Amino acid sequence: MRFEFATATRILFGEDTAQTLPDLVRTFGARPLVVTGSTPDRAALLVSALSARFLAVPGEPTVELVREGARQVRNAGCDVILSVGGGSAIDAGKAIAIVVTNGGEPLDFLEVVGKGRAISVPPLPFIAVPTTAGTGSEVTRNAVLGATEHGVKASLRSPLMLARVALVDPRLTYALPPAVTAFTGLDALTQLIEPYVSARANPLVDALCVEGIPKIADALRRAYHDGADEDARRDMALASLFGGLALANAGLGVVHGFASPLGGSWKAPHGALCAALLPHGMAANVAALRARAPQHPALERYDAIARLLTGRNQARAEEGIEWVLALCVELKIPPLRKWGITAVDLPGVVEKAAHASSMKANPLTLSADELLAVVTAAQ
Repeated sequence: MRFEFATATRILFGEDTAQTLPDLVRTFGARPLVVTGSTPDRAALLVSALSARFLAVPGEPTVELVREGARQVRNAGCDVILSVGGGSAIDAGKAIAIVVTNGGEPLDFLEVVGKGRAISVPPLPFIAVPTTAGTGSEVTRNAVLGATEHGVKASLRSPLMLARVALVDPRLTYALPPAVTAFTGLDALTQLIEPYVSARANPLVDALCVEGIPKIADALRRAYHDGADEDARRDMALASLFGGLALANAGLGVVHGFASPLGGSWKAPHGALCAALLPHGMAANVAALRARAPQHPALERYDAIARLLTGRNQARAEEGIEWVLALCVELKIPPLRKWGITAVDLPGVVEKAAHASSMKANPLTLSADELLAVVTAAQ
C-alpha cells in the first residue's frame, strides 16, 4: 500500500477563531490583499485593524479576474493574500498568489485549455477563511477558473498552492440563506462520497469520509431549515473541511467531471450543479459496477455509503441513492434546465466531461451512453 496525503500547513477550526485574523495576517506580511465574495463588508470587519486592499469576486472566478488581481498585487506591493468567502473567493486568492510569484498569466498554468506550465516558485503567503460549508477549497491544492472563451472550467494545480493557514470558523456560516446552504452542503456531501469510491482512495481519506458523511446526513436538513442551529452549522463546517481534505488526496468522479464543462458554459453555482447531478452519478456508477465489475470494491463502498446516510445496518447502495434523491427534493434542488441547459446541449457536455480531470478518479470508466443518461436524468 502506497499513498500520499498533503494539506494546509496549519488548520484552525472553531467558533470565534476568525477574531485572530489580524494578528495571524501580520505574521506573514504587512500589505494584504483581501479577496472576498460580492459583499466584502463582513471581511472588512474581520480585518479592520489592517490596512488592506480588497478584491471582490462577484461570481465564479475567471481567468480575467485572476489576471486583474495579480496586476493589483504587483502594483500595490501586496505581500500576503487573504481569502474570506466561499470557494470562488478562495480559489481566486490561491490563483492570484501563485501567478504573482511565477510570472506570466493564468492561462500559462491552466490545465486542458492552457499551457499547463509547471508551477515551480512558491506563492505569496496565502490564508483561506471559508464562509460557506461546501467546497473545502481552503485545504485543496488547486484553483478552478472559468475560461470564458473556451466554455469550460479548468484548474491550476500544485502542492505549492496549499494554504499556509486554513481557518474555519463555523460562525461565519450562520448567515447563509437556505438555498446556498443546500447547494454548498450537497457539494460537501459529493466531496465525501466521490473520494470514498475513488480509484485513488486511501485509508486516511476513508476515515475522513466515514466520519463526514453521517455528519452531513444529520446536519444538512437542520441547517437548511434553521440557520441558527449552531450544532448543525458546526458539523457542516467540519464535514466540509473533511471533504476538502478527501478530494485533495483521492480525487473526485463523475459528478465533478460534469460540473466542470457545465459551470464553464452556464452561469450556475457549482454546488447547484453538483447537487442536481449527485444521485444520478451515484446511480450510474452502481449500475455499471453491478453490470461490469460486480467484485469491484467500490460496490461495497456504495453499500457502506447507504448505511452511513440512512443509519440502517442492512441498507444497500440503491437505498443510499433514494435517500439522496429525497434530500434533493426536500432542499428544493433545481434541475439543470433551471440554468438554461437543454437536451440539445447534452451531447456536447458529455464529450467535454469525458475528458475532465475529475473523471480520471471515477471507480470505472463510464461509456458515452452512460454519461448521457446521467446528465439527461439531472436535466
